[in-house]
Amino acid sequence: MDRIKKVRKAVIPVAGNGTRFLPATKAMPKEMLTIVDRPVVQYAVDEAIEAGIEHIVFVTSRNKAVIEDHFDDHPELISSLNRAGKTVQVSELQSLLPAAGSISFTRQQSPLGLGHAVWCARDVIGDEPFALLLPDMVCYGARGCMSGLMSLYQEVGGNIVAVEECDPQETSKFGIVGQGAAVSHGFVVTQMIEKPQPSEAPSNFYLNGRYILQPEIFDILARQERGAGNEIQLTDGMRRLSETQTFHGQAYDGRTFDCGSKQGFIEANVAFALARADIGDLVYESIRNMILSHETQVKAA
Repeated sequence: MDRIKKVRKAVIPVAGNGTRFLPATKAMPKEMLTIVDRPVVQYAVDEAIEAGIEHIVFVTSRNKAVIEDHFDDHPELISSLNRAGKTVQVSELQSLLPAAGSISFTRQQSPLGLGHAVWCARDVIGDEPFALLLPDMVCYGARGCMSGLMSLYQEVGGNIVAVEECDPQETSKFGIVGQGAAVSHGFVVTQMIEKPQPSEAPSNFYLNGRYILQPEIFDILARQERGAGNEIQLTDGMRRLSETQTFHGQAYDGRTFDCGSKQGFIEANVAFALARADIGDLVYESIRNMILSHETQVKAA
């Protein structure tokens, strides 16, 4: 096997309009909606850094400047907090500040699909393998999903996708992969199908928004071929790449919340809140009381 190149860079697409969360996203990027006290996009960045990523490329669009501000220094705020003696908050903010020069921003001027957003990062990524994290998909587990993909990649190289199991009757909601022979702590991907009907799905393993891809994907996406929704689909590009390169899948041992949906966003807030040492017990008791009150009201209706 050729020497496996290190994955140093990650792409995080943040150009979407967030229409499912209007009116909240009329003036605020959906990626800045908070799960407890951190914006959604922060979880993807933390996961990438945990996995050893050295440089993050955000693919943005207009009205997303607040994301850039979030990952920048804020001297006035730090000074104000220091004067107030709020050293804990200062330490936390400084711990989240990326190293100078470790973040880049590039624009996707037109909403032409995920494949197009990834292609927009081509010049920053260059001729290197890269990680791709969809920030709407927030991973919750003992360790980040990308760390697991990195471990498998270091063994087998090529292209790696993270998957989870869905209800077999709901495969039409997801990108589905076919499961081949077992390899280390993963498996060979035999097929990739975008939103197949249950009768046509090769498995119930769905793509959960975490990938490691080889740079040849850019040449395929450069053809600008349209797929579902008249958009340039990443899954279509990966399917073409799989004709010449291997793909392996790894089942994530945690849970991924689709925070692009209202239900997933609320579930993520509950899960992360319950896991917090500072507020977990209080949140649990509050939710428990609300459920009991709701059941009482339903019975009385």
